[in-house]
Amino acid sequence: MKFLSIGLLVILLAFAPNSGFKTNQLKNQRVKQAYANKQSTIDSILKRHQLDVSTIQIFIRVFKAERVLELWAKDANEEKYKLIEKFDFCSFSGELGPKRKQGDLQTPEGFYHIDRFNPWSSFHLSLGINYPNSSDRILGYKANLGGDIFIHGDCVTVGCIPLTDDKIELLYLLAVEARNNGQLKIPVHLFPFVMNDRNKQVKYLANRTNAGLIEFWKNLEPGFRYFEENKVLPRVTVNSTGAYQFR
Repeated sequence: MKFLSIGLLVILLAFAPNSGFKTNQLKNQRVKQAYANKQSTIDSILKRHQLDVSTIQIFIRVFKAERVLELWAKDANEEKYKLIEKFDFCSFSGELGPKRKQGDLQTPEGFYHIDRFNPWSSFHLSLGINYPNSSDRILGYKANLGGDIFIHGDCVTVGCIPLTDDKIELLYLLAVEARNNGQLKIPVHLFPFVMNDRNKQVKYLANRTNAGLIEFWKNLEPGFRYFEENKVLPRVTVNSTGAYQFR
């Protein structure tokens, strides 16, 4: 009976919200001040979209050509996300196309998640993206893939996504709440552009001499389309050639 109780406790702890995460974040002065600055805004946004801060989960979708970051959210017991906020990039580096090596100034394209929270960032607050992912490790320049891609404050970039200090506070805090609720991997989908028919025709024509780039973009399309049609995240895997697969 004792062993059964211990086993049950382990299972319950494994699925319990990570309630200590927010507490630890609040030990940092920038996070405390961000809550003082943005708590009323957070309350207003969540009320408007009928979301509960204690069960919120989020999804980040980025379009490089449009230079916009979308923030989607849902309650943990629901499947479909709803768009709750949009943030314009403050600055941009590189060009359309994936990141393949250190120093190319590129913002990645593909399917990622938040893997780091940095309340001591040189750019106010920052959320780290898990670049290079499995696809990048196969398709990129293996000797020097680079790393340290963040969504952050300020207005400078060499491949990251700067939103200004003011805007990163709101995004960072909602990510803290989601992580605190047990969302260990906040998904981030990075697209070259809004992949509707008109945009695809224009971008594919403009890059018609770059067959490899068009093939890569076409591999991203099903992931964009699945979420666009269903407002539910696709399950994403990577095959042995580095291509994304969806189900």
